[in-house]
Amino acid sequence: MYDVKKGYEAAKEFYAQYGIDVDKAIEIADKTPISMHCWQGDDVAGTECKEDKSLTGGIQTTGNYPGKARNGEELRADIEEAMKFIPGELKVNIHANYQEADHFVDRNEIAPEHFQKWVDWAVEKGIGLDFNPTYFAHPKSTERGTLSCADENTRKFWVEHGIKCREIGEYFYKKTGKPCVINHWTPDGDKEVPVDTLAPRQRLKKSYDEIFEATKDVEGVIDGIESKVFGIGAESYTAGSHEFCMGYVMKANKDHIIMTLDAGHYHPTEVVSAKLSSIFTFTDSVLLHVTRPVRWDSDHVVGFDDETKAIFEELVRMDKLKDTYVATDFFDASINRIAAWVIGLRNTRKAMLAALLQPVDKMKEIEADWDVSARLAYKEEFKAAPFAMVWDYYCAQQNAGAGLDWLKEVQAYEKEVLAKRV
Repeated sequence: MYDVKKGYEAAKEFYAQYGIDVDKAIEIADKTPISMHCWQGDDVAGTECKEDKSLTGGIQTTGNYPGKARNGEELRADIEEAMKFIPGELKVNIHANYQEADHFVDRNEIAPEHFQKWVDWAVEKGIGLDFNPTYFAHPKSTERGTLSCADENTRKFWVEHGIKCREIGEYFYKKTGKPCVINHWTPDGDKEVPVDTLAPRQRLKKSYDEIFEATKDVEGVIDGIESKVFGIGAESYTAGSHEFCMGYVMKANKDHIIMTLDAGHYHPTEVVSAKLSSIFTFTDSVLLHVTRPVRWDSDHVVGFDDETKAIFEELVRMDKLKDTYVATDFFDASINRIAAWVIGLRNTRKAMLAALLQPVDKMKEIEADWDVSARLAYKEEFKAAPFAMVWDYYCAQQNAGAGLDWLKEVQAYEKEVLAKRV
């Protein structure tokens, strides 16, 4: 391994000539929370007391890599192992189907006590918990929909579920002392374009209205409304489209209701980085789901790719990183699941830090003078800046492993722990 400190000092010298405070950039990146999704560890199976854990709602995991977590204890142990190699402040994001009751509890009857093990663990670790209603993988989640379902009994069931989730979110907040961000996403849609496209969306709006009205006194909860283009079995129509969700957030005009932007939930030619400034023109914060789509919303492990970098560059240039709730959302069953977490979360933090190590004020000044040639020159120059040396130093200082130092330990954990799960 090269001398990390020496590389860092050389990089600082490079950045200093552009007026960039490397230590300040590291501090901001380190203190910006990233919400680590639990469902990478068990392929979204959940820990409910039920035999059928098959996925519905257009969600699919591919691969059968050995060693996935089989219960909450194993899942939390795996999360802890991954967290060793992910620098910076973290929260943990769980779905409602990760309840741990000792008997079957239906989704409309879940309560804080069914998540007590998660809460006790989070308090012990000093981290916050985020939450998600699970509107899929349930007998009442069918092609007829959930919150937009025409059958009133089914719709009310899922409204009750949403209400319970917001109450649980408040419990998380009170126990951990950190705001709980709840993401609301429904798989509701149609394989073909329906004749009546309006009624399902009116029912979806009604359901959200009822959930938020019934829990209007809940404290410490932020609610993201998430859109999607399509899912398997809902290829032609999605009730919760981008336009619907954006309209709902703007119409609601409540501080706790914000837009969720998932990097995989748009058409192939659409990118979240291009949407951020429009959303921030009309609202104060967003929930960002960092993922990597391939062909469709396949939720691949986050890469240090152009779009991920562009998202964080945009947030930094707008000075909106502090107003963005950052969460990861991917699930890959074809590789070591802990490695997937580490790679994806490190790349998320890496893109954040890289964006902070750019001369934003100088580039804005150049742009204001309409020196577009210099603007392009600056943008291109920093694509080859010695960022990796800063990143390695940061990881080493956080005892998270510089370079690929973490990989051997994850491989050892696989042999000692994961390989014994059958």
